[in-house]
Amino acid sequence: MTISWHSYQADAYFDELIADNGLPRPGAETVISHFGELSDAEIEARKAAAEAEILSMGITFSVYSESEGSIDRAWPFDIIPRTIGLREWMTIEQGLIQRVKALNRFIDDIYHDQNIVRDGVFPKTLLADSKNFRPECVGVDPPLGVWAHVCGSDLVRDRDGTVYVLEDNLRVPSGVSYMLENRLVMKRVFPELFENISIQPVDDYPSQLYACLASLAPPDVDYPEVVVLTPGIYNSAYFEHCYLAQQMGAELVEGSDLIVGDDDCVYMRTIEGLGRVHVIYRRIDDLFLDPEAFNPDSVLGVPGLLRAWKRGKVALANAPGAGVADDKVVYTYVPEIIEYYLGEQPILRNVPSYRCSDPEQRDYVLGHLDELVVKPANESGGYGILIGPKSTRKERDWFAEQIRKDPRNYMAQPLLILSTAPTLVDLHVEPRHLDLRPFILSGLQTYVTNGGLTRVALRKGSTVVNSSQGGGSKDTWIVNDDES
Repeated sequence: MTISWHSYQADAYFDELIADNGLPRPGAETVISHFGELSDAEIEARKAAAEAEILSMGITFSVYSESEGSIDRAWPFDIIPRTIGLREWMTIEQGLIQRVKALNRFIDDIYHDQNIVRDGVFPKTLLADSKNFRPECVGVDPPLGVWAHVCGSDLVRDRDGTVYVLEDNLRVPSGVSYMLENRLVMKRVFPELFENISIQPVDDYPSQLYACLASLAPPDVDYPEVVVLTPGIYNSAYFEHCYLAQQMGAELVEGSDLIVGDDDCVYMRTIEGLGRVHVIYRRIDDLFLDPEAFNPDSVLGVPGLLRAWKRGKVALANAPGAGVADDKVVYTYVPEIIEYYLGEQPILRNVPSYRCSDPEQRDYVLGHLDELVVKPANESGGYGILIGPKSTRKERDWFAEQIRKDPRNYMAQPLLILSTAPTLVDLHVEPRHLDLRPFILSGLQTYVTNGGLTRVALRKGSTVVNSSQGGGSKDTWIVNDDES
């Protein structure tokens, strides 16, 4: 027995590998052909080999259970890759660069002259109620004028094949280590495919990240000390913190390993004494960074760190306050933000959205809760969301009450029918919904990963791709459109 592609049905969805006529999409021919030639025993052996690689490399993610606390689990991975044509990807890449450039201009303006507010493009009331606006950052000039050095923008494709940006993650985006590890696993399990297909590489990301971070150091420093600041082993992304520090050759530190001196410089405790730190890739949320400036009860951060950053003694990536643009209501203004700062039309589309802060749009949302997806402004991980078509009357009534209480905190969108890709279920393939998170680095230069982290909803019919809620991932291959 082998995989029967003739019986594969993507229903009414756009499938990433199989076209409506049942034939492979351009660039997917070799993948489809190769998997179709493998016997059940060979597929089972490759799947087992991938799982063994994941275990041997210690690729895990953490989920939190009220009864069991933090639990480490092996990374769920599907061995059938997702392919994207190079020509389409080049357009997506330019759209991501455009988007992040405009968002960095927006953040810098918000903490300085607020011209976009004065010109009536962005409402002042939204800024006043923003949970991620940091008054402590007003007037600060971060290196190169960049606030969001690492961005992970989530992309989805609707049933007609249109690519949309679902959201921009500008605070502490995670997932890039899984993208890198997915590629390593596939190279070890399917080396023959990498010989037969020209696949764009992703393994230069750690060096690109280091170059981006090093470019933020003071200009008179020839060999900057870059560290990765982690909240510790109980954080769900701790594996990624360790992995990236190791790959960059940077020190992995916790808040207790750092100290701000009387000269406002940041130093790292070592067995040889204190050593100067020039750049901190922080994986800690704003409010826990510095107990002097933010949450006084935080034991994760470094007292005086914000002061050191404001005086230009240390660079922080991402900069505190960058989250002002990582807001699902601010997201609805990104097309206007791009046009305002760059004088360009957006290359990539937003998902059509309704702002509950607008009375007319709010009335529409309240009258169509059974049709829409309602999202709070600052939640992440797929939590706090109402999926209208799958909701109960009780759930819709509760959300209606929350929207009326705090309309600024909610926005709504139509339920997109996410694209699918063939996914291994036992020894046959079924369509599963997915998204894509590319990563964009902004420093002296801008870099976009070749593809990104494809997250897939492993449960049949589900559109929730988050690993904490039953999702997994695939390797993402950017291939020549005429690859065969």
